[in-house]
Amino acid sequence: MMSSIRRSIPNSFTLSNLVCGIFSLTFSMNGYYKMAALLILLAALCDVFDGKLARMLKVDSPMGVELDSLADIVSFGVAPAILIHTMHTPSPLLTIAFIAFPIAGAWRLGRFNIKPTVGYYMGVPITLAGLILAVLALFSFSSPLLMLILAVLMVSPIRIPKL
Repeated sequence: MMSSIRRSIPNSFTLSNLVCGIFSLTFSMNGYYKMAALLILLAALCDVFDGKLARMLKVDSPMGVELDSLADIVSFGVAPAILIHTMHTPSPLLTIAFIAFPIAGAWRLGRFNIKPTVGYYMGVPITLAGLILAVLALFSFSSPLLMLILAVLMVSPIRIPKL
């Protein structure tokens, strides 16, 4: 009984990340941009703890890794893209960035899942890219060009040292 509870703790944080991403989407679509951005920040906080807890409790699993990626694409790929899309005046650049950002995020997560790196990130992590957009949205700033640049950086071969 205790081992099943212990195994579920990290996944509870992962699912909380996902819930924050889903609510961020609904707040964006209803024009509550600051709340949507705050939920992305809260999702990131949950994302920090799920992996750390899994390792600390020695309950990391392939299911947890996949669940984490699925939550991350919603919270840091789709939610920030919807947030910027709903904040900004429609334009061709916005449409391209809106599509490219979550696709690049999914690609990056897929690449990481099949070929993890040790000591560095290959490309900008999706969590960081989503957080950058969310923090700027808190200050009522939205930039399709920045979203497109972040999409390119997520799938780039740039090595970023892990802290």
